[in-house]
Amino acid sequence: MERTAVRGRLTWQAATVTSVTRETASVVTIELDPPHWPGHRAGQHLDVRLTAEDGYTAERDYSIASAPDEPVAITVERLEDGEVSPYLTEELRAGDELELRGPVGGYFVWEPADGGPLMLLAGGSGIVPLRSILRHRQRTGSDVPARLLYSSRGWEDVIYRDELGRHHDGVQVSYTLTRRQPAEWTGHTGRIGPALLAEVAWPAEENPLAYICGPTSFVETAAAGLVGLGYPPERVKTERFGGTGGH
Repeated sequence: MERTAVRGRLTWQAATVTSVTRETASVVTIELDPPHWPGHRAGQHLDVRLTAEDGYTAERDYSIASAPDEPVAITVERLEDGEVSPYLTEELRAGDELELRGPVGGYFVWEPADGGPLMLLAGGSGIVPLRSILRHRQRTGSDVPARLLYSSRGWEDVIYRDELGRHHDGVQVSYTLTRRQPAEWTGHTGRIGPALLAEVAWPAEENPLAYICGPTSFVETAAAGLVGLGYPPERVKTERFGGTGGH
């Protein structure tokens, strides 16, 4: 109900696409220049609306990939049966316009004052809002320590791979590959479960603040695993999407 009320006060606006960057074979990051953007918080999302020539409209919700003081950006994964993502990932070009409204959401957000340590868990394109949080942490000079555990089908499917590989200064990044591993792979394999979380996650005694984003089954398993390790449920924030989710 709260989300509906918030969206009711938001207005659609036409934003110019300033760049389209390919992240993987099926994923692009789209930078946008909306004329009336009120600013966003790390972890929020926005709505995109496409209108066909016959007047038919389709709307999708996308996490914001950029930090609050950066140009607005979303990262979109192509869904083969999607109405919106095939256009955004294959046809959209710089100079085009997209209708959007936002930002939306006040629960899955982080500010340096919220502290940590941060335990971030991403499944697939669930990395998008966590990238916004990590960028916000870096750009504000926060010294809150952070750990990211990123579950992906294969190494070639890891979004922001180069960027995540450059993280240091209090950020530890771990991966688990669930379907395909390079021949030389020495990292984690398989889906996230209690054993992997016990190895990678912050000890509960340090009172971590956790953010989990990904498909519903991933989020439920990861959240239950952290609570099983002693994380207070109120310190475990989740955001999930199904097979047709827009993240």
